Amino acid sequence: MIPIEQFQIYIANENHLSFAQVICDEMASSAKARGTGIAKRSPEYIQQKMREGKAVIALTREGEWAGFCYIETWSHGEYVANSGLIVAPPFRKSGLARAIKQKVFDLSRTLYPTAKIFGLTTGLAVMKINSELGYEPVTYSELTQDDEFWAGCKSCVNYDILMSKGRKNCLCTAMLYDPKDHPQPEKTQEDFQQHSKLYERFMRIKKWKLLKAFSKKEKSGSNGNNKINKGKSILHFLFNL
Repeated sequence: MIPIEQFQIYIANENHLSFAQVICDEMASSAKARGTGIAKRSPEYIQQKMREGKAVIALTREGEWAGFCYIETWSHGEYVANSGLIVAPPFRKSGLARAIKQKVFDLSRTLYPTAKIFGLTTGLAVMKINSELGYEPVTYSELTQDDEFWAGCKSCVNYDILMSKGRKNCLCTAMLYDPKDHPQPEKTQEDFQQHSKLYERFMRIKKWKLLKAFSKKEKSGSNGNNKINKGKSILHFLFNL
């Protein structure tokens, strides 16, 4: 198992376009092995996400492709999906999937701070990672109702089940992160005043210690008194700006 420190995770860009084909191939191969389907994407689509800065790619320190995930938006930006999470077979069970999910989650929060982030998955490992990020299991009715999103399920072997249930349920578990449920603490005037007082106290202590050190040197002898007095003058100027 390769330590997670051996990977480098980037927001993908034009320097990574050459990896698009191998990413698509591995997505298809992985879905086939699991006996499930995914929304099929072309290398051109993956490259578009890279150019837009809406994808995350992991490489080994030697430059070998190791993992990938990208961002899609639905319902006019109200919903965001972190889609196509894939890790190359030699690097699985190394913690890389979790690191990629964290990176693409943070990117989603930066680009779309008010959007709800959701996903559909049958994988227990992905469910665990999502839970750690703050996702919660929800009903399908709480996800985007954008027809284009659900059309991506056509390549899944369970698509008939989904449609027979009116897109209200299937074998996948729906998970959602709603930023409204995770409010960020705001800096209040009281917090500012408290931090200001702490800073002022720190500066007073620092000033006292520095002046005390100069005083000790001054008492030790008359040599260098001019330098000491000059140092005192500088300190007095700095701490009274």
